[in-house]
Amino acid sequence: MEERGAHGPVDHARAARTRAADLSALPRGAARGGQQGRRRALHRLHRHARGAGQSDRRALRLVSRRGSRQGVALDQREEPRAAVQGRLGRGSRAVFAADADQGVPRPDRARVRGDRALTRAERVAWTAACALPLAVVGVVFVWPLAVSVAASFTRAGVPTLGNYTTVWRLYLRDVGYTLAVSAAGTALTFALAIVVCGWLRVRAFAPVEFLLKVPLFVPFVVVGHALRVFLVPWAPALAGSWGGLVLALAWKHLGLAALLLVGAFRAVDESHLEAARNFGAGTARLTRDVLVPMSAPSLAVSAVLIFSSMLASFSIPLMMSRGGGAQMLMIDVYYRFGQHGDFETAAALGVVGYLMAMGAALVYLQRLAPVKRP
Repeated sequence: MEERGAHGPVDHARAARTRAADLSALPRGAARGGQQGRRRALHRLHRHARGAGQSDRRALRLVSRRGSRQGVALDQREEPRAAVQGRLGRGSRAVFAADADQGVPRPDRARVRGDRALTRAERVAWTAACALPLAVVGVVFVWPLAVSVAASFTRAGVPTLGNYTTVWRLYLRDVGYTLAVSAAGTALTFALAIVVCGWLRVRAFAPVEFLLKVPLFVPFVVVGHALRVFLVPWAPALAGSWGGLVLALAWKHLGLAALLLVGAFRAVDESHLEAARNFGAGTARLTRDVLVPMSAPSLAVSAVLIFSSMLASFSIPLMMSRGGGAQMLMIDVYYRFGQHGDFETAAALGVVGYLMAMGAALVYLQRLAPVKRP
């Protein structure tokens, strides 16, 4: 039986020089070729620390699933500590070795963030550090949200659903318009950002990367006014249409998309790109077949953030509005409260906006949830 690595047969002379602790958790009987009746489950293959790359698994470490606590501690001492490690709980048979340096994530152990539990002093310190930010969130978001939801179900102090009837009768078209513009803007943003960021990941041209992030520093009002002034002489029909609004929102959010996508693409290991290049893949194929699939979770979260931001856009739609027809929902909230003084209907419109953003937020939270594995 021959042990093979990612680059061919393993050099057994080199493997013989590995430390004896590599098989510290192996039962004595199995190590001596003894009793075969009761075999303990072995469940981890570790990569040699001096391998050729992150995908090169050479040195074989056999860890017993029922190993003693002393054996587990010895095994963990022989490996370097890492920022994210496993933890052996009381009564648990699972053996968590230090896996961050081996490239093994722990999405199914969301609460494992170190090799030990937090002490009481650390818990008190973290609670005190989080108290002020949580208080700010409660004052500036949770309390106004609760007041708006309660107001949307009342009219002159009397409980009613009449506010939502008004929304259905007058603003249903605007709700669909807002969803369509936000979805189209997000799609256009990523259609541009994926191509350019894939090229930047492969070619690494700093001036283009800097220019992509310029929209981050331009205020929303300035974007709306500048794009309207630019489009009116050349494409007056586009300046006041939904297409011009989509173009303005996509340009404004292109910097945020570039910031997120370049980081996600750079997290992809270079060995995968080199393997694709060896088969003749160019920049387009690398982006489409390697970078995008391997960065799919990050791309999904980025799309959710950008879509939610476009749903709440106010300044750009206000500057590019044509004064009639369908409007973005935040414009309706502004006019209903500012011009008509109808806080209850404006609150109902706000609740509808919350529900639309919540659909995107559920996707984001689902990405953060731990993965349950059989």
